Amino acid sequence: MGLGSCGSAPPAKPVKPSVATSAKEVGGMDALIAAARKEGRLNAIALPRDWANYGGLIDDFEKKYGIKVAVSDPYGHSEDELSAVARSGTRPNAPDVIDVGDTFARTAAGQQLLAPYRVAQYDAIPDSQKDPQARWYNNYGGYISIGCDAKRVMTCPETFADLLKPEYKGKVALEGDPTRSGTAFASVYAAALANNGSFDNIQPGLDFFAKLRKIGNFDRVQATSAAVEHGQTPVALNWDYTNLGYTDQFRGEGVDWQVSIPFDGSFAQYYAQAINKNAPHPAAARLWQEFLFSTEGQNLRLRGYARPVLMAAMEQNGTLDKVAAAKLPTVEGTPQFPTESQLEKARETVAQGWTKAVSGATPTRHAVRLPPPGQPRS
Repeated sequence: MGLGSCGSAPPAKPVKPSVATSAKEVGGMDALIAAARKEGRLNAIALPRDWANYGGLIDDFEKKYGIKVAVSDPYGHSEDELSAVARSGTRPNAPDVIDVGDTFARTAAGQQLLAPYRVAQYDAIPDSQKDPQARWYNNYGGYISIGCDAKRVMTCPETFADLLKPEYKGKVALEGDPTRSGTAFASVYAAALANNGSFDNIQPGLDFFAKLRKIGNFDRVQATSAAVEHGQTPVALNWDYTNLGYTDQFRGEGVDWQVSIPFDGSFAQYYAQAINKNAPHPAAARLWQEFLFSTEGQNLRLRGYARPVLMAAMEQNGTLDKVAAAKLPTVEGTPQFPTESQLEKARETVAQGWTKAVSGATPTRHAVRLPPPGQPRS
């Protein structure tokens, strides 16, 4: 699963990286690496360093290949990434790659924004976690969790039902707006599952937040890392890897951040990687994908509390970082995932109903920024 030579003879006439659908078509991994180094740069977007260990991934990629990773709009959401790709066209500052919730990846593929490319480990990725045309594939994931500052909340909530208790008045926040944020959208889906909803019916999730707003528990301040550190969001719904990262990040900053995965609304999702079809650095974009799906890249995800998509395969072949894996919170059962049609229906329901559900809530407030700023993306 490393990034060595392909081991097979390269094609007689290697193609340009911009049209290559595999490293073999470029002439093999060595040729891809050489082309990427010549480009010298990768344009990324919406990748905060404290999200799923992007800090470690970027540092190791730059050191390994001597390629500069430039991240624009590091605090953007999945919808912002798609908009940036669509409007940037062939400009040299266009994003080379995107990292989005898989619902948004499907949208991008439908809009013909993505380049097909099969990473070396494509066949090992579960069929449910990749596009059959290799325009996108999931790389890491986690479970929606409840984070809580035990120094500001007497008893931390552990379930969605707990969030309705009067002791959490004005304290419960989301990572963003679920019409734009994959994380917030997943939180609504989890709330639906906790309230007799299903993958086919996300409406109970909207009803839950409407009730949370009506009783005064919902606060529309965005649950960024800065907001967590400053006590603006003492209870926050987010991915478990993000909330667990906050536990480590703020342990010495007076924040006792505790994390629970709500058993009444267990919802897991993966985040997808994809290449802009107009990537200004097509070789670096493809090399970045290979790196993220290598043993090194997948274990770096794991060290950031994210569950790598190749975790089962790596556990079987003995390449998984067992120490990092042991730190993941225990979950019960096998995660289930909504189908593409269920996701599309859910997105339409949320897009049409979210504003009405939370109308009357306190207007969204901007979180305090820290130097350097840190904020989860979605």
